Amino acid sequence: MTTLHGVPTAGSRTARRVRHALWAAPALALITVFVYYPVVENVRLSLLKFSVFQPGTRYVGLDNYRQAFSDPVFWKALVNNLLFAVTSVTVQVGAALVLAALLEELVGRRLGGLLRTLYVVPAAVSMTVAGLLFQFLYQRDAGLVNSLLGGVGLDSWQRDWLGQPDTAIWGVIGMSQWQSFGYTTMLLTVAVQRIPRELYEAAYVDGAGRVRTFFTVTVPMVRQMTTLLVILTVSGAFLVFNEVMVMTGGGPSNSSQVLGTWLYASAFTGDDMGYAAAIGTVMFVLTFAAGAAQLYYSRRKAVEA
Repeated sequence: MTTLHGVPTAGSRTARRVRHALWAAPALALITVFVYYPVVENVRLSLLKFSVFQPGTRYVGLDNYRQAFSDPVFWKALVNNLLFAVTSVTVQVGAALVLAALLEELVGRRLGGLLRTLYVVPAAVSMTVAGLLFQFLYQRDAGLVNSLLGGVGLDSWQRDWLGQPDTAIWGVIGMSQWQSFGYTTMLLTVAVQRIPRELYEAAYVDGAGRVRTFFTVTVPMVRQMTTLLVILTVSGAFLVFNEVMVMTGGGPSNSSQVLGTWLYASAFTGDDMGYAAAIGTVMFVLTFAAGAAQLYYSRRKAVEA
């Protein structure tokens, strides 16, 4: 007998736990092999100096990290990643939430569906194709951006957007926002649609306007979705690679380098594998810390609410 008066015995509970463990074992094995082991191995490699063209390794301890923290290109890349993160959170989460609320509140159901479809189209475009497209848009002589500026009398604003150190990274960031904005808007629209309409009606009865209702009803009720999107957006900002490689390659003069491209250049151009592994470890620590901090903040706000 596995139960006594309808209550599971210790033997039945143990058997159930064993079955659950067996079901979870394949997933845990895959995560261990493809996630945890590479992370640990990368940390080990970051303590070594070695080359892919020569046998042998040399233990150097934290020298690779000291090299990174004294490398001006590393700091430039880190700043560019931070610019990516701040801009992406502002546009892809903040502005997207405002647009999602407007679509639900002010636009009809049919037109809203059409607009959501149009917004999500850029997300279906290959990153490489989008990067090449924006290269043409940013061209100094034949690009659409400079043509539009000239057409409205802003000739002094025309420039080689991807060829100047002070604008190259912003050109890449602009392309990234264009591609991802619609997708996050669609996800937030779904979250807004799940908010009970009674909450909005109660807010309006209490005399709240649209702006106050947005901050007191919409924002708190979609906190779980915004938390997820912030984590994904910040992680994506620190792992960005394809956009920069396609559009600028990190130039001009390393002005648009990000950690991912500088890692690639250090490993496969500079043949400094240990230094590249140290950069990878820094990227992991930053993304993990950002995600953990956001989860802690979200749970704290949920408890206070």
